[in-house]
Amino acid sequence: MLVLGIESSANKLGIGLIKDDKIVFNKRVTHFTPAGTGFIPSETAAHHARNILPLLEECIEATGIRLSALDLIAYTKGPGMAGPLQVGAIVARTLALYLDKPIVPVNHCVAHIEMGIKITKAKNPIILYASGGNTQVIAFSGKYKIFGETLDIAVGNCLDRFARLARICNDPSPGRNIELLAQSSHEYLYLPYTVKGMDVSLTGILSYISSKYDLNNEETVQALCYSLQETIFSALVEVTERAMALTNSNEIMIVGGVGCNERLQAMMKAMARERGAMLYAMDDNYCVDNGAMIAHTGMLMHESNQIFTLEQCDVVQRFRTDTVSVTWKE
Repeated sequence: MLVLGIESSANKLGIGLIKDDKIVFNKRVTHFTPAGTGFIPSETAAHHARNILPLLEECIEATGIRLSALDLIAYTKGPGMAGPLQVGAIVARTLALYLDKPIVPVNHCVAHIEMGIKITKAKNPIILYASGGNTQVIAFSGKYKIFGETLDIAVGNCLDRFARLARICNDPSPGRNIELLAQSSHEYLYLPYTVKGMDVSLTGILSYISSKYDLNNEETVQALCYSLQETIFSALVEVTERAMALTNSNEIMIVGGVGCNERLQAMMKAMARERGAMLYAMDDNYCVDNGAMIAHTGMLMHESNQIFTLEQCDVVQRFRTDTVSVTWKE
């Protein structure tokens, strides 16, 4: 089974190739913007359009595999930004039509989960999905059910917006640079902490920061990086532990781009240890958006007899995790 996966939901464009469930190629290119700015969907889509064919050519040259040898093409259907999603979908549909190969539209969130299970070997964990566009606490029971989620913006979006306020560099990512700056301070500055049952709310933190603190002061910014991580990660640990108690689970898995944050992993590991549970986490090779996770999930869907027409292979910006038919799991 030779499967090509295309990921284009946000500012990272990824192409992955798996052969008999072994990853043989997995590379991404990232759209960066100047400090103090975010990425605009139209500009991100233009970046992906410029880079997708060169990245595909690199995959072919690096692996020596011809496109005609592909058995399946998978792409990200959503959730994500419409323009960038369309770039991946158009290329996937074109390849499927030209090569006369089956195509599978993949849910981005479910792909993160399935890649996490593949890499960590977790059995049936409570999943914290923490990324730029999504924050959800998930468990599998017939399908991936959402126990709790953000009521407004995602955790990665919160970090990105703070980075813009503080004019923190976007390369390699705002979250990574916040993580590094946080290591320079252990001064906790008060920030609002909002947990409502199984859900979290994050927008109030940003408005509080902008009204109360001087973001032109380097020491204050470092202290805020530390405080922001401690506050929002504590909220994530709290709702994850509540889901574990509800389901009597002894496994936790963190996925999504924010999931490779070492401080978040350390806080979650401490909670898991107190409960006698096991934490499963990954580094940025597979935690951050990538094409291999799309290829792997597309293969699982195809092998469980999910068949799609070309007309069904569109994009959906708000493609919820709990609407996916998970036919490959018991």
